[in-house]
Amino acid sequence: MDKKKQYRSGFVAIIGRPNVGKSTLMNAMVGEKVAITSSRAQTTRNRIMGVMTKENLQIVFLDTPGLHQPRNKLGEYMMGSVKDALDGIDALIMMLDATDVRNVDIEILHKYERLPVKKALVVNKIDQVNGEILAPLLDRLSEEEVDAFIPLSAQKRKGLDSLIDTLTEWMPEGPQYFPEDMITDQPERQMVAEMIREKTLRNLRDEIPHGIGVEVLSMEGEGEENRAITIHANIFCEKESHKGILIGKKGDMLRRIGEQARGDIEKTLGQKVNLQLWVKVKPDWRNSMSDLRTLGYTDRA
Repeated sequence: MDKKKQYRSGFVAIIGRPNVGKSTLMNAMVGEKVAITSSRAQTTRNRIMGVMTKENLQIVFLDTPGLHQPRNKLGEYMMGSVKDALDGIDALIMMLDATDVRNVDIEILHKYERLPVKKALVVNKIDQVNGEILAPLLDRLSEEEVDAFIPLSAQKRKGLDSLIDTLTEWMPEGPQYFPEDMITDQPERQMVAEMIREKTLRNLRDEIPHGIGVEVLSMEGEGEENRAITIHANIFCEKESHKGILIGKKGDMLRRIGEQARGDIEKTLGQKVNLQLWVKVKPDWRNSMSDLRTLGYTDRA
């Protein structure tokens, strides 16, 4: 009789410059949307956990904010989240964007190469680069001193099997940390706030998104069969002029954001949603510890 296969489990952090596709990769690995995505830099502000559970295997992914030089207290919080995520991990994914490889990417690789865990260099968005350009780029990057080099397209799920196989080999024998049906540790309110913020990122002009924060005030009717959940939330911005853009002509922009967010929230919560949004101005909230606490940016895991 074959010996029962040992259970493997572990924690894997994903780091890289802003907008290289870290959240898209984690969502693809988990198989569900647990982190918001957009084309904006610094979309992810917290350390977000996603859980992938398979037969005899559980990998806990830690999606982190994009590495950057902080310019305010929110930025300092975000970089602190990255540092916290690296504590106690079993493997590290260092991620690059094949369409935009910069010197700072190589600096990041060298900064973390001495971390005493297995490291995978993942080059994302290979489907968006011409083959004649991609081949020499991959040849050059493959010379970096890492334990695995894996080109892939997270959005198209191309190359994911290779990454999963590699990480599986690296995971130590261990317990199942979370139930099989659990895919994230985020509270529902945090997920709802992030879904609302995602839609603002996707609909607003370049100068506004970094100054957007979302506070969920209340959620009434959760888990009550045949009843819609009524959600009240504030969208914070830093300038009166931004408030006008957020609301839009005759409320068109705010209505669009609400309609798009409601669809995602209903899918996640499994109930109909009545979403009520208000726009509030909080000047320089990203440098206010009290405002950061209000928006949930002070208790890092």
